Amino acid sequence: MPTPFTSRRATVYADVPDEKWNDWRWQLSHRLNTAEEIEKIIPLTESERKALNASGLFRVEITPYFISLINPDDPDDPVRKQIIPRAEEMQAFTAMMEDSLAEDRHSPVPGLVHRYPDRVLMLITTQCASYCRYCTRSRIVGDPGATFSRAEFEMQLEYIRRTPQVRDVLLS
Repeated sequence: MPTPFTSRRATVYADVPDEKWNDWRWQLSHRLNTAEEIEKIIPLTESERKALNASGLFRVEITPYFISLINPDDPDDPVRKQIIPRAEEMQAFTAMMEDSLAEDRHSPVPGLVHRYPDRVLMLITTQCASYCRYCTRSRIVGDPGATFSRAEFEMQLEYIRRTPQVRDVLLS
């Protein structure tokens, strides 16, 4: 009988039973978002600690699984750079939260991007399990109160129904 797959995990999670560790609900309910919580798993650099303790930055939420992928001894670990902020992010610049992909300009209804003739991008949520530092939608993701309404989903579907050239719908 094959052994069920269990992802690797940080030492602090060693006592978490596999059925919890592999449950997405458990992962979401145990996300880390403070310097104190994260530092129990990996040592933080001064730059990371400063950014995590600052207010007004892009949201930080890291699942136990995702943080377990980080090599705690490597401050330049690629996964670490993807999800843990650094002090350099605190330097505001003009285009910081702008629509860098011009999605709003190609949005016929809220939450739907129609840039190419035969496909649309349907934004189905503004919430993520973990928030990537490079996110191109940072202007709309991470706000716990920002969600698409049923009426907005209906508008998206109606637009797709009445636009016959659309053959692909990408969900994001």
